[in-house]
Amino acid sequence: MTISVWKKKGECVKYLPIILLGVLLNAGAQLLLKQGTRRIGYFDFSWANLIPVGLQAAANPFILAGLASYVISVAVWIMVLSRVDVGYAYPMLSVGYIVNAVAAAYLFQEELSMARLGGIVTIMAGVYLITRS
Repeated sequence: MTISVWKKKGECVKYLPIILLGVLLNAGAQLLLKQGTRRIGYFDFSWANLIPVGLQAAANPFILAGLASYVISVAVWIMVLSRVDVGYAYPMLSVGYIVNAVAAAYLFQEELSMARLGGIVTIMAGVYLITRS
């Protein structure tokens, strides 16, 4: 490895906290949107429901907070991409799958099966390899 490659690797690791902030904001947005839709309840996708459900969503604090989290996560992600290779940063988004699976099991009593746990372990191994490569 040349010195410039080592320097670049150090630069990527230096930005890991901001990468994880973007990932957590994105994952948090998903959880907030899920809670918002739980408050709205099941609805059919139809033209008749567009206005009533749209108004419910627009007035739902969880959905509004989820959308705000998305906007902030995009701003953070733009900062990340201006500093780090996309080949390093983008795979880190998979950490959000882990956060959401665990949080959904805790918050929404969603199933965390052995298959999902195996997937989480695989994702963790992949993220580890990406941060070390």
